[in-house]
Amino acid sequence: MKKLVKNIFCVFGCYVKQNALIIVVTLISFGIFFLVFSLYSLPLEAVAYASLLVSVFILLTGLVKFIIFYRKHMMLKNLRHNIIVSDVVLPASKDLIERDYQELIRIIQENRTEIINEKDRAFTDMMDYYTIWAHQIKTPIAAMWLILQSEQSDANDELIEQLFKVEQYVEMVLQYLRTENMSGDLVLKRYSLDNIVKQAVRKYAKLFIRKKIKLNYRELNCNVLTDEKWLVFVIEQILSNALKYTNSGEISIYMDPDLPCTLVIEDTGIGIEKEDLPRVFEKGYTGYNGRYDKKSTGIGLYLCKRILNRLSHTIEIESEVGKGTKVKIGLGMEDIMGD
Repeated sequence: MKKLVKNIFCVFGCYVKQNALIIVVTLISFGIFFLVFSLYSLPLEAVAYASLLVSVFILLTGLVKFIIFYRKHMMLKNLRHNIIVSDVVLPASKDLIERDYQELIRIIQENRTEIINEKDRAFTDMMDYYTIWAHQIKTPIAAMWLILQSEQSDANDELIEQLFKVEQYVEMVLQYLRTENMSGDLVLKRYSLDNIVKQAVRKYAKLFIRKKIKLNYRELNCNVLTDEKWLVFVIEQILSNALKYTNSGEISIYMDPDLPCTLVIEDTGIGIEKEDLPRVFEKGYTGYNGRYDKKSTGIGLYLCKRILNRLSHTIEIESEVGKGTKVKIGLGMEDIMGD
């Protein structure tokens, strides 16, 4: 109620300000009216009675105009929530200036709609092109895999590792494109977390061996409500980062004993600068490590955060320079196997 009264007084103040000239002219007219009556020495009673009638008429007219003004204001205020709609119906204009303003708004809205449609078409075309490209590039990649695996040599092993990275970047492009319409690609079921993590570990098994990084894996023994494909991609990205920035030591995968259904992937790598931690999930942010070795794209962790948000999961990173990084993925509900 107080808010309504305050709003009415606020609108009334604007109404008075808008009609200030008319009010001033009316008061001056009353002054002239009284001056003329006094000069002709007419009876005061007649003057007062005429002034009262005129004042009541003016106040009633002003009140009616204020009610119309207030309703129009509220209608326009409510239209703010529908401003994205192209066929917004504005209140009927009362004068030529209002009609001119409404015509300008209509022209601007038509131009805005045309620009939005053009941008949407361009974005759709770009998405289609990169999706087709990402799928087509898989064919020469597969052919190169077969050629390189046909002969064993140190050079081929190095080329295979680089080709593996190319394949990962292509996969990242595809997943990046799919996140634009991720809701239509979700299949939420209960999955064994061990099976999901093992898929990611198997993919990077050769890289573990090549870099001589030890894997400490403890049975996770829990089911999670998630989308298998998207969660596997997230874990792959985290493992990829761990292997990229760990030159020696080990990577551990286990459940956090203090937090329910929280997967931990911990490495003994170079760590992340303290000032970079709050921004590691920002799109395109590479931090000190990325600028130092020129390998980071600033997309991997951004995608992980975005995907996990869509899955109603969480992700946190703890790190210390020179000691390693700990990534915690909160998977929400869980069923402990064997319970």
